[in-house]
Amino acid sequence: MSYTLTGKLVVAISSRALFDFEEENRIFESTDDSAYMKLQLDRLGEAAQTGVAFPLIKKLLAFNEEGQQRVEVVILSRNDPVSGLRVFRSAKHHGLHLERGVFTRGRPPYSYLRSLHANLFLSANEDDVRATIEAGFPAARVYPESTKTAESHPNEIRIAFDGDAVLFSDEAEQVFQDKGLEAFVAHESKKADIPLPPGPFKPLLEALHRLQRTTSEKGMRIRTALVTARSAPAHERAIRTLMAWGIDVDEAMFLGGLSKSEFLREFEPDFFFDDQTGHCQSAASVAPTGHVVSGVSNKPKTN
Repeated sequence: MSYTLTGKLVVAISSRALFDFEEENRIFESTDDSAYMKLQLDRLGEAAQTGVAFPLIKKLLAFNEEGQQRVEVVILSRNDPVSGLRVFRSAKHHGLHLERGVFTRGRPPYSYLRSLHANLFLSANEDDVRATIEAGFPAARVYPESTKTAESHPNEIRIAFDGDAVLFSDEAEQVFQDKGLEAFVAHESKKADIPLPPGPFKPLLEALHRLQRTTSEKGMRIRTALVTARSAPAHERAIRTLMAWGIDVDEAMFLGGLSKSEFLREFEPDFFFDDQTGHCQSAASVAPTGHVVSGVSNKPKTN
């Protein structure tokens, strides 16, 4: 019987999100891929330093036990296959058990996500992230300079999500941007009993919820948080939406315009996902951060 990814939490991740290849990437962007390939080949015996998403991936893989593989991590990269050798060697050096990878040498890799049944794609390439979300898969552009905090809670994965345009659709955000705060509050109060349409990260939240309910012999746990600019009375529709989905979050923060970064500093997430670049830039100073290139706030500007 062939191996299957069905029923597992599947994370696809680019090499730059997993390892610190920023110097190599600058070579790629300033010259061509042949110079980049030569540099990676020259450094084949030198393990890359860990990147912003490495601690999260290490914790997720800790859910796997003998005879029970709950999480699959696959390298999905624009790298060439030769450079991929260094990626796998670096993973082995740092104690990550990775077996699968797809290397496309410059071609957008997101088309393979359907075959992987991926619940998340993490990449440093904004175009790939945007295309992935448009194709219907959860994806975020990682901030390579983000602070790493995963060591604070070695047996607990903490993930924080923004609401609108991330867990939920951008329906309400469009009202806010078109008509302002007062219209937004009136809209959400009127529709408090009507669940919001799902956003791009609902499938990931569902997968994490399933993983939460498993028993780990290593004592691994998952803790989730909703961190949103909503405040009362607009908070009610968000909570009722999660209830309608049959999903619990462990913490909910309705901040009404307060800075998210101060609250994230206290929560100490292994990753925070938000659609607003301003929130992401602020959050990156206190937590690993992913920009969800989704919704009205991320529509390409037209002249």
